[in-house]
Amino acid sequence: MKKYRKRIADDILKRKLESKGAVLIEGPKWCGKTTTAEQIASSILYMDEPEKMEQNLNTSELNPKRLLNGAVPRLIDEWQLAPKLWDTIRFEVDHRAEPGQFILTGSAVPVDTKDITHSGTGRFTWLTMRPMSLYESGDSSGDVKLKDLFDGAENVDGESRISLDRLAFLVCRGGWPQAIDMRDEIALDQAIDYYDAIVRSDINRADNVNKNPERVKRLMRSYARNQGSQISNIDIAKDVAANDESSMNEETVASYLNALRKIFVVEDMPAWNPNLRSKTAIRSSDTRYYVDPSIAAAALGIGPADLIDDLKTFGFLFETLCARDLRVFADALSGDVYHYRDKDGLECDAVLHLRSGKYGLIEIKLGGEKMIEEGAGRLKALQAKIDTDRMKEASFLMVLTGIGDYAYRRRDGVFVVPIGCLKN
Repeated sequence: MKKYRKRIADDILKRKLESKGAVLIEGPKWCGKTTTAEQIASSILYMDEPEKMEQNLNTSELNPKRLLNGAVPRLIDEWQLAPKLWDTIRFEVDHRAEPGQFILTGSAVPVDTKDITHSGTGRFTWLTMRPMSLYESGDSSGDVKLKDLFDGAENVDGESRISLDRLAFLVCRGGWPQAIDMRDEIALDQAIDYYDAIVRSDINRADNVNKNPERVKRLMRSYARNQGSQISNIDIAKDVAANDESSMNEETVASYLNALRKIFVVEDMPAWNPNLRSKTAIRSSDTRYYVDPSIAAAALGIGPADLIDDLKTFGFLFETLCARDLRVFADALSGDVYHYRDKDGLECDAVLHLRSGKYGLIEIKLGGEKMIEEGAGRLKALQAKIDTDRMKEASFLMVLTGIGDYAYRRRDGVFVVPIGCLKN
């Protein structure tokens, strides 16, 4: 049996089970939701088990409570196949009046929600899982802890073992658990297979609407070209038209992207809106990202060697990798990740904002002294704009790099940290 690799979500799940009757784990296929839930579940119902699927679906319609019998916490895997279970679980949680009763996992939002009459407030809590961060996959040393920076650490000491070639491979391999221990060339196939499954079928199950696979490919390729940007649906449609023979209209782009969100393939980053000293207009558009950089690489049809030959594209996809890892770490710290950009063109790639009000400003750079200097300058310019009479001062300023052997603190106080030594 393959050894289970500990996930950051393990401790989050345990904590959530202590607070609510049911925990809903959402996220893309293959990211490890079921495997993580299996580590703590005392009984399991696999809704999509081939030999029992029809029986399970029939029972969910006629006697849904029957499916909830079993030792707790009881795992209901791919629950969205039977939306009626939601209200049944909510009712059961109310009457059992004990936390930690059920774990639900799903790789898609239910297509039909007419059978769901209650929001689940007070009974359910949510946990979003993503592909593995570099720390979880064993590719980051974890020497530098974000928690320490939020707690006021004045210095950092960390070493990264990731070369430029290795980083290119990690971007294309992605954080898919089953790929982690495979030979490199086989590991790269996993993201390609994942992309093919999206194009051929998975995007259709999001809304039960059959889509043209070639149109899906064009849309996903355009989205990959625009990682880390705030491109609009109209401009995505124009980009598709400029780079392919056939076109897509804005409505089609919106419907396809909505379907990709429902199966957790796309996870855009919302804008951060701080209190500023001046009345600077802040851009509110979301920043475009795939949930994992390997999806973008597969959509573009490129591999590690292509990234080495095209450092601009490499930089965009590296930013997607960092967005993934920062989101995984933010969940453990009870925080969220945002992007900042104002009308003057000043931007910050990532703002990690905790519920306590603490926040850190992060610029993402592939590497090189010139790029690090540019990133540090942006961070200090944004810091100077923030009105610290109305909100806290940033806990830290960080340039997060792809290459570089060591983490260190610059004389101006900005931390320079390679992604290969970061953890939550």
